[in-house]
Amino acid sequence: MEKLLCPSMMCANFGNLEKEVKDLEEGGIDIFHLDVMDGSFVPNFGMGLQDIEYICKTATKPCDVHLMVVNPSAYIEKFAKIGVSIIYVHPETDMHIARTLQMIKDAGVKAGIAINPGTSFETVKEVLHLCDYVMIMSVNPGFAGQKYLDFVTPKFQKFVDESKNYGGYKVMIDGACSPEKIKELSQIGVEGFILGTSALFGKEKSYQEICSELREL
Repeated sequence: MEKLLCPSMMCANFGNLEKEVKDLEEGGIDIFHLDVMDGSFVPNFGMGLQDIEYICKTATKPCDVHLMVVNPSAYIEKFAKIGVSIIYVHPETDMHIARTLQMIKDAGVKAGIAINPGTSFETVKEVLHLCDYVMIMSVNPGFAGQKYLDFVTPKFQKFVDESKNYGGYKVMIDGACSPEKIKELSQIGVEGFILGTSALFGKEKSYQEICSELREL
């Protein structure tokens, strides 16, 4: 199965963002992953709007945005206009998550739902028919560099198995996504991998070498 390799740009070198975008694209990545945090839903602040606009304008590959914010529906139109291809929202942040997912689709953007470690399949199954992507968090959202939570692993299999019943959404992993986890999860049908410091950034090898090795796992 083909892997979608998605660098988490909060881990990138912001001292030379133009070079990072170019090097990652030449390295063979598929989707730029952009984190937005409001300091309320998660106890941290993510990328700035100007950085996200710059990456979307500079990149030739698609960009997604992961809204770790309260009341995400208020920002759908803004990020759609910036040019992102996928918007992920957390069901815990929105009393009317079905409406927000439909709002994303109506804006001409792919709709994604982000599943926290403590969120089950049963709590979101009614809205999965609205989702193009399901991104399962294997860490608690908000910080890079956390340890993988082993109790989440069975959830990947559940969402992969149920995809055919809800329109064929793609299953992604976000959090502590190491080469070992990429190999393990790709074998059960996980298609997309958000890459941070566990597999991509801060390594001695080039992005091209790393991406090539990850695809061969």
